[in-house]
Amino acid sequence: MLLKLARQSLWHRRGTVLMTLLSLTISIALLLGIDHLRLEAKRSFTSTVSGTDLIVGARSGQLNLLLYSVFRLGNATNNISYQHYQQLASHPQVAWAIPMALGDSHRGFRVIGTNADYFRYFRYGQQQQLTFAQGEAFSTVYQVVLGAAVAEKLGYQLGDKIILSHGVGAVSFTQHKDQPFTVAGILAATGTPVDQSVHVSLESIEAIHLGWQGGAPGFGKTPKLSEAQLQQLQPKVLTAFMLGLKSKVATFAIQRQINEFKAEPLTAILPGAALAELWQMLAMVENMLLLVTLLVLIAALIGMVTTLLAAMKERQREMAILRAVGARPWQLFCLIQLEVFCISLASIGSALLLLSGTLAGLQPLLSSSYGLVISWLPWHGHTAVLLAALLALALLLGAIPSYLTYRQSLAQGLTVRL
Repeated sequence: MLLKLARQSLWHRRGTVLMTLLSLTISIALLLGIDHLRLEAKRSFTSTVSGTDLIVGARSGQLNLLLYSVFRLGNATNNISYQHYQQLASHPQVAWAIPMALGDSHRGFRVIGTNADYFRYFRYGQQQQLTFAQGEAFSTVYQVVLGAAVAEKLGYQLGDKIILSHGVGAVSFTQHKDQPFTVAGILAATGTPVDQSVHVSLESIEAIHLGWQGGAPGFGKTPKLSEAQLQQLQPKVLTAFMLGLKSKVATFAIQRQINEFKAEPLTAILPGAALAELWQMLAMVENMLLLVTLLVLIAALIGMVTTLLAAMKERQREMAILRAVGARPWQLFCLIQLEVFCISLASIGSALLLLSGTLAGLQPLLSSSYGLVISWLPWHGHTAVLLAALLALALLLGAIPSYLTYRQSLAQGLTVRL
């Protein structure tokens, strides 16, 4: 009976109830959305690279090196010598090395020059290896391997021809049109920036820049080389490289040796330590966003209570009539609390639907622009506890109008005021 009365009362006041519901829905969706994006971004960043002991690049801050080498964000301060890379890769304690040459792009997606070791040793997530959804790794100079998101967004298939561009902007005025590449393979989706990357060989990077001077094409014709000559090309510089060591105990010693490398100023970072620094820097921003959102939610809940209090003035006779037909004061208290519960529960359901739909629509944009793979389902281990706390807070604030209704006497509601 109380549930039926609450439902009919809410329907009778559907205009104000709808506005309250909308306000609460947006506030709850904002709170859950910020919490979800924070956790998903952290998970996505943390799972981007695993099993790599050191990342080496030109002398710079460790965050800058981490961002451009792993997340394809920003640019390197300088290149490093390929000869010095070979020297460090042959260190007795180094098990494997993955070279990376950055600086080119294809329709806004970063191009990575590397070698076969990239597909053999690169790991992500829980030590997962890269696999091919179609085709295989490049075997000749003018072959390319696409990340899953690149192939899906641009609609490429095996055997298609693509043109690389100089620079990493979405629009480039310098394209390598005279040297098209053939799609040899498409990687399976990983949920990491690998999906937004275009992979070619180091020899390919050298081939498309033959005759260039100072980062710009020369005035003469690009020399034409045979396949055998192309395979013999050796890169002069790299952007960064990853190292896997034979013994984890030697990590700090090798890092110190690289940081003190006399032939060239280099920086070696531990990916885990750099990620920890990144999240430490973002922790204050996360907490401020959550605090502001929580305050917005509390303001919406107070608005709901204010609306109920304003409605109490109009519902005095309704409550008095319910008392007159036998309703107990505690039943009226429960009636108002039930209305608060229904509004709060409907707001939570609407917020989850709104947030899920928004995340599903934003997934392609977040993936292509920021390399973040965000789940469309905003549910985590603590979400149920958070929503239960929201319901409890709503009922606690809703107890104010409920208590006033409980204290209202029968005579107060039936007295005609002039």
